[in-house]
Amino acid sequence: MKPMNHPAYHATVYPDKVAYQMLHSGETMSFAELDIASNRAAHALKHLGVGIGEHIAFLLENRLELLVLAWAAQRSGVIYTPVSRYLTAAEAAYIVEDCGAKVFISSAKLADVASQIKQSLTHTVSYQMLDHTLAGFSRWDVLCAKMPATPVGEQCAGASMLYSSGTTGRPKGILRDYPKTGIDSLSPVVLPVCQKMAGMQPDSVYLSPAPLYHSAPLATAMIATGLGATSVIMERFEERPYLHAIEQWKITHTQVVPTMFVRLLKLPQVVRDSFDVSSLCAAIHVAAPCPIKIKQQMIEWWGPILIEFYAGTEGNGVTASNTQQWIDHPGSVGKALIGEVLVLGDDKQPLPTGTIGDVYFNAGQKFSYHGDSVKTANAFTDDGWSTLGDIGWMDEDGFLYLTDRRAYTIISGGVNVYPQETEDVIIVHSAVADVAVFGIPDDELGERVHAVVQPLHWPVVDATLEERLLLYCRGQLSSIKTPKHIEFRKSLPRTPTGKLLKRLLVEEFCAKTK
Repeated sequence: MKPMNHPAYHATVYPDKVAYQMLHSGETMSFAELDIASNRAAHALKHLGVGIGEHIAFLLENRLELLVLAWAAQRSGVIYTPVSRYLTAAEAAYIVEDCGAKVFISSAKLADVASQIKQSLTHTVSYQMLDHTLAGFSRWDVLCAKMPATPVGEQCAGASMLYSSGTTGRPKGILRDYPKTGIDSLSPVVLPVCQKMAGMQPDSVYLSPAPLYHSAPLATAMIATGLGATSVIMERFEERPYLHAIEQWKITHTQVVPTMFVRLLKLPQVVRDSFDVSSLCAAIHVAAPCPIKIKQQMIEWWGPILIEFYAGTEGNGVTASNTQQWIDHPGSVGKALIGEVLVLGDDKQPLPTGTIGDVYFNAGQKFSYHGDSVKTANAFTDDGWSTLGDIGWMDEDGFLYLTDRRAYTIISGGVNVYPQETEDVIIVHSAVADVAVFGIPDDELGERVHAVVQPLHWPVVDATLEERLLLYCRGQLSSIKTPKHIEFRKSLPRTPTGKLLKRLLVEEFCAKTK
């Protein structure tokens, strides 16, 4: 019997149904084609000597072959690491080296970076290239075409080993415990959000606007396929094409990050009103807490279809809320969907309701940080509870509120200031496209609040913008949470999945003040 939550099953029920559709190029892949392609790719990995539990890495743009590779690994027991195409060659080479990949696959579009990666690696790797040949690389697509279309002899579940975004330091590979059997095993963290809360099913049409190298977008794109839905994949997120895709494809489900909400809301009202988004049944958002006013505006526009969840690539737990739950608990990231969540103090003891501390989970998959036993040990309590490094508090109904990453807490005059609160105020201003808030040294207070703003329109032509923003903050924040100065930038360093790389701004500021 074929596994039910897997392309192999859906290929027998509706073989010609579209599994994946690339939005811009128009390329499609049916369930039957996906089943065959993932079988061929699984055979190709085995042909190159990749065994069960061994590693591969790939550096690819959003394209069908990336999803085929993920499914090939999933059905052949291989651990796969998608590498961000937005990293420098040195950063990407570090990941490929660190994960110990036996095979590295890239594409013609990223050939320059791939070639630089090859020159940097010290261990033995089979280098493969899509679309054309490159010195030192073999043709992956040609190899796959020669392979059998039938399943490999021993099918068992593979797993992803994604790397942290590096928001607070050098990225680490996150390896979750995974079942060695059951190739239809889908993410136990994201699956209940998609299936139980969002109601994803075979007649759903899912729109994915985010880079697929990241944990949540890749997991959801695979879950949608595992459940028999059609997925429309954007090569890159753009506001108007995204809204047009919802209208054109009658999209029922989508997953976004709060920065996408911000960009959509900055569109002129007449533009937003010109698109029909009434087909949407569920809009899942993740990656960072959404500012209250931004989420309220999205609910007014799209209706009560927003589903928020908080989890990490580590897969150690998840909180979630539907729209009504969020309206009843504005600003929360939901309550525990599986297992329990606790807020612990420095002594690792539970804190009272409403008290800020470290957020810990006691459910979900066990995980480790590849090659870093110290970091792994520091993430767990003696009782086996684990943390992602976030801080927050819980209300009396068990809903969790995140205040920020522990690493970004500003201690000003002995008072803890959480940058997210200030960022949430500034981002709503009509003149602001993006914002980062962090602490900088202060002789009197120890640290003071500093803000870096990306204006909606660049260059900044209004010399009064800084004072207007500061006055705006003073009207909503206490003086200790209000920035003393605001710096303006053309853009802020964010990952394509919306995570702010605040450490880069901090490092830059420190370098300038030495």
